[in-house]
Amino acid sequence: MALFQISNDKITIQVDSMGAELKSLKDVATGREYMWNADPRFWKRTSPVLFPLVGGLKGGVYRLDGKEYPMGQHGFARDMEFKLKSQVASEIWFTLESDEGTLDRYPYPFLLELGYELSEKSVIVKWRVKNPSGDPMYFSIGGHPAFLCPVEEGRKQSDYSIHLDAKGQVAVSMLDNGLLDGKKIDYKLDNGTIPVTEHLFDGDALVIEHDQAHSVALVKPDGKAYLTVTFDAPLFGIWSPPKKQAPFICIEPWYGRCDRVDFDGDWKEREWGQMLEGGRTFNAEYRITVE
Repeated sequence: MALFQISNDKITIQVDSMGAELKSLKDVATGREYMWNADPRFWKRTSPVLFPLVGGLKGGVYRLDGKEYPMGQHGFARDMEFKLKSQVASEIWFTLESDEGTLDRYPYPFLLELGYELSEKSVIVKWRVKNPSGDPMYFSIGGHPAFLCPVEEGRKQSDYSIHLDAKGQVAVSMLDNGLLDGKKIDYKLDNGTIPVTEHLFDGDALVIEHDQAHSVALVKPDGKAYLTVTFDAPLFGIWSPPKKQAPFICIEPWYGRCDRVDFDGDWKEREWGQMLEGGRTFNAEYRITVE
């Protein structure tokens, strides 16, 4: 594993080759850090890529063409060493390729490329999934970046709020032991915001499906956003470890999610999963902007 750094005149980021994980995002002028520090007392990660699975599987296994395969939550890419593909002043790319070990757990050849590009005070996180075979492959992919909240000394998390580019309310799908239980709660928005209360994440992640929002911001007590994540993904999660009062919040764009509690289908039938024809490439990205 190795740590790589790129900068422009506004921000600096550091990326670990283990998982190609974004570990630091700092403002050059102020030195302010925006990323969670992976303290294992709360959560040992900072910004893992979720591939080829987002969320968990019912029973910890999936079925494909009459066989069962075990796979842990969020897949395996986050725990694998990526290779550096290229690095220039404001952009860096890493690659992960299927091998005998991955094919035992996930019987599809693949090439996953993960890039970070700096633009002013934004980091653009880019995914490319390539299918080198002649047959379709099925997968999910997602982000899980964790941002400091509170970001100011002397403040508590409940002083902050979350702003969505949605009006009125959003329907939040609920989880039961990491699986969707079919229930939904309507969160009413006050000028697009949800207060970060002490118990907001007691039921685990807030899962928001069906393109209800494409921009999520963390907002300081003065009402100003200090970090915004924008994306085209059809669903996303907002998470902090339940009942731990952890000093960070994750904003997670997803192309896939966990199973429902009553799901008994094939891997190819999983909701929000992606299908990629042989020889084709899937491209997606999301943007982190700091103020």
